[in-house]
Amino acid sequence: MTNSDTSKSIENLQTALSMELTAIQQYLLHTHVLDDWGLDRLANRMREEMGEELGHAGRFIDRILYLEGLPKVEAAKAPTQAKGLDALFRADLGEERGAVQFYTQAAQDAAKDNDIGTARLFEDIAIEEEGHVDWLTRQISMLEKMGEPTYMLAQMEDPQAA
Repeated sequence: MTNSDTSKSIENLQTALSMELTAIQQYLLHTHVLDDWGLDRLANRMREEMGEELGHAGRFIDRILYLEGLPKVEAAKAPTQAKGLDALFRADLGEERGAVQFYTQAAQDAAKDNDIGTARLFEDIAIEEEGHVDWLTRQISMLEKMGEPTYMLAQMEDPQAA
């Protein structure tokens, strides 16, 4: 496979890398904000999400290098701080849904170019991002059913210590 055969894959991988770097920064901000709010359990979950996104970024960098591209380690956009849990979850949900859509299309683009490795990478990560969509959707549902105060109590390691 020549570099010209993989130019679309490299372009999509670079876009994906920038998206993941944005997600890493967003989850890093969320982690610290949630810690500040005393929501230890939720902050720990965001740390896990950040670690997973960091792994995705590394996989995209590795694939770009394999295809003899030059990875640009730049976030697509700056993180934004949510004012409350509902806004936090809904913003993340929008980003994750966008990622699933982009990665699905990128997998199809790579398959058309007979770049099976890149197609498989995008498929695998799209499926992982679907898990994030599911988790965020459940958090929004629980937040609506429980109300914010009760949901927040459930997200504290020791509510009496807060």
